[in-house]
Amino acid sequence: MNMIEQAQAIREAMDYAGATLTEEMALICVHIYRPWAVNTAYKVDEYLTYGVNSVGDPQLYKVVQAHTSQADWTPDLTPALFTPIGLDEEGYPVWSQPTGAHDAYNKGDIVDYNGTLYESLIDGNTYSPEAYPDGWKVYSA
Repeated sequence: MNMIEQAQAIREAMDYAGATLTEEMALICVHIYRPWAVNTAYKVDEYLTYGVNSVGDPQLYKVVQAHTSQADWTPDLTPALFTPIGLDEEGYPVWSQPTGAHDAYNKGDIVDYNGTLYESLIDGNTYSPEAYPDGWKVYSA
């Protein structure tokens, strides 16, 4: 096996391993995920990176709708196709605008919204704590 074949085998193993990780583990291993690319077929629940997050690491995204990418469908501009994934310093998910039932927050979910932890009081919560305060309560551990 030559070096190119070895590199391809390693890449395939990384792709396989990356597909089995939870969101929390995926964030820890963010560098194993391929960057977003044009003309690529993406499957639901696949992870990829695009741009950088607030701490300078690659921004992780999860595919929420199967599609073949186009130049104007970048992850940062098409929330119907991608959900950004992130955790705050304490390990809580950073609130991200849900695009539908597939990524809505459910009762008991805890998120960091603008530096404050909130717990969802309802299932299927697609509103921010600011937009619908009755759907959230401030969470204290």
